[in-house]
Amino acid sequence: MTEKACAAARLVAGARAVEDGAHKEAGFADPAAWMARQGGTTSTQARHALELARSLDAHPETKDALLAGAVSVAQAQEITKAQAELEGSERDLLDVARHGDLTKLRDEVRERRLSGTPVEDLHRRQAAARRFRHWRDGLGMVCFEGALPPESGIPFVNRIEREAARLHRDARRRAVNERFAANAADALVALSIGDGSSPKGSTDLVIVCDLYAWRRGHAHKSEPCHLIGGGPIPVELAKELSADAFLKVVLHDGKDIQRVHHVGRKLTAHLRTALDLGPVPAFSGRACTDCTRRYGLEHDHVDPVAHTGVTSISNVKDRCYTCHAEKTERDRVAGLLGKRAKARGPGPPR
Repeated sequence: MTEKACAAARLVAGARAVEDGAHKEAGFADPAAWMARQGGTTSTQARHALELARSLDAHPETKDALLAGAVSVAQAQEITKAQAELEGSERDLLDVARHGDLTKLRDEVRERRLSGTPVEDLHRRQAAARRFRHWRDGLGMVCFEGALPPESGIPFVNRIEREAARLHRDARRRAVNERFAANAADALVALSIGDGSSPKGSTDLVIVCDLYAWRRGHAHKSEPCHLIGGGPIPVELAKELSADAFLKVVLHDGKDIQRVHHVGRKLTAHLRTALDLGPVPAFSGRACTDCTRRYGLEHDHVDPVAHTGVTSISNVKDRCYTCHAEKTERDRVAGLLGKRAKARGPGPPR
């Protein structure tokens, strides 16, 4: 809290110095360039900081929380930007920021923004915003950045994650200590040249749609139609995508799953599908139940099978490798895995 309060004080002091013309006295025409020199940041970061400082008077609750060290400068930036689009959300977002990290706050802002935008307009904006660019860094590495609409980005990411998990397991079997991110880079290359492995029955995209919206052809406000991990989409697009053989469509009535349809599949896996959906009725997808991480996940029996635990939706939770290893060790120490159970290694760094 002290560190955040100090950062806030530096921000306010720097903005006040700019107002008094300190940058001009130092020979800087651009106040952001002067701020960047003083703080050892980039001009872009300094410019965003100045924008935040100027907006704080219009957001007194955020200003008070920032100066008290209850939220960070980055969290305050997210809140003030969101308030411009999501009027009346400041107090709720401050509560999220006080009890969570920047990622959790950004997730909340994103979900509120998506739910508040007409779905057809959202889809048009997503399609227009797609991009890809690449460059070389100081080490000579080929770097890239991009953005894809959910209906193409999610299958792309899921295939990489699936192949990365396979490579990660193989590395562990060979006692090779590698980061999951390194395995994901290898997976991207393998899939781009057609060498990746796609397990039988794998799914690239999952759509959850209200049963009545699907029948009608469009959704009302209380009838969700969205991609797991990707936000809302028009029902018309959901039906268009449903012709894909690597897709699951789940129709529900708002409370219970009515039908799980694996398009193009002969064999179904209802429990795995239900687990992949996440909690009902949010259907927000898989995440580690301990740390909320969304990659490198494994299914874990809350009550271990060795302790007569059953394989059911209520007894199986998602955990990342590290959290799973820690929970398994707790079960072993508690005697729930039997006398011959061996300690599970902590795994490679994330």
